[in-house]
Formats: sequence, C-alpha cells, structure tokens
Amino acid sequence: MRRPGGGRPVRLPPHAAGMRIGLYGGSFDPPHPGHRHVAATALRRLRLDRVWWLVTPGNPLKDRGRLPPLGERLAATRRVASHPRMAATAFEAAIGVRFTVETLRFLVRRCPGVRFVLIVGGDSFANLQRWRAWREILRLVPVVAVDRPGWTVGAGLGRVARTFPAGRVPEAAAPALLLSRPPAWTVLHGRRSSLSSTLLRAGRPGPARGR
Repeated sequence: MRRPGGGRPVRLPPHAAGMRIGLYGGSFDPPHPGHRHVAATALRRLRLDRVWWLVTPGNPLKDRGRLPPLGERLAATRRVASHPRMAATAFEAAIGVRFTVETLRFLVRRCPGVRFVLIVGGDSFANLQRWRAWREILRLVPVVAVDRPGWTVGAGLGRVARTFPAGRVPEAAAPALLLSRPPAWTVLHGRRSSLSSTLLRAGRPGPARGR
C-alpha cells in the first residue's frame, strides 16, 4: 500500500475482506491495563477478528507539548497490547492525519470489504460532539462505547444518542453491530477499570481492581 502522494509504502496490520476489526485510537501516554480492558472487552463482546491500537501523533483536544516521542509510546503500547489478535500501529503519522475522521476515510477507502468499528471509552462517547466531523464519523463506521467509572449515564444519554437514536443496537445484540449500516452504535457495560493515563502521569494510579 503506497503512501498518499507517493513515497514509502504505508504498512497496515494484516487484514482481509470480511474481517471484523476494531479501531482503538489514542495517544496512550502511557498505555495501561485499563486500555487493554477496553480493547479486550470489545474484542470479546463484538466477536472481532482483530483490534488495532492506533497510537496517534497527538490528540487535537489535548496539549501535546509534553507528549513523549511517538516511537516510545508505540513500543509501550505494543507491550500492553500483547495478544495474538491485537496490533499496535502508528500509521496515522505516515499518512499525515490528525483527526479520527481522516483516519476512517483512509481506511474505508483503502480496505474495501473490511468491517471496521470504532472503539471508544464511555467518556469519549459522551463528548464525541467535540470531535472533528463527528456526524461523519458515525456515518462511516459503527461505534462502540465501553463504559468507564463515572460515565455510564453520560454514555447512555450523550449527544450521539440524541442525534442518532435509531442507530442504537441493543447490548444483548452487540455482535450484530458490525453488520449494521452506519450510523450504528452500542454501549457495553460490565467490569470497569479505574486506571487513568492522567493519574499515572501524575504518579497517582487509581485502584487496579474493576468495579
């Protein structure tokens, strides 16, 4: 796969038409077991073939001034995401995109036949209206929100839910999400992790156990 506009090939993790692949993006500064819990929950409950951890150059909604180098975060993410059906990648830097909607446009165009789903935490889902072209995101791929402590209600009553009420797939039918025509979304509940990258950076990790 060639880089847009020429240059070196863009290397994506292995994929093929018909595969069900979750896209889990973030700066992962640092990655931690809470992130892995979200990815593993989506992998299991949606019956995915793969989860791609998209290690971004930087979150447009956050200060990137003190962000560790991309290579360091990618290496750390690969250690946390160690699983035969998970892969960490930083291809977004290679194609020069900053926003999730740009990444999705690229993947939908370049990987015909692959069934992608965007994986987000409940906190991100509740604030999805702050993302660039968030309505287009919902029309490009299905979205799954995995609840986090303190965000269960927000995930159920956020802007996405109000804007696309007919797109909600019942949690009991979650595997059907990837067969649904966007806009389609669901919320997964269950054991939750209180770990936070913000707290870890501050040297104050939250409780490791789920609740």
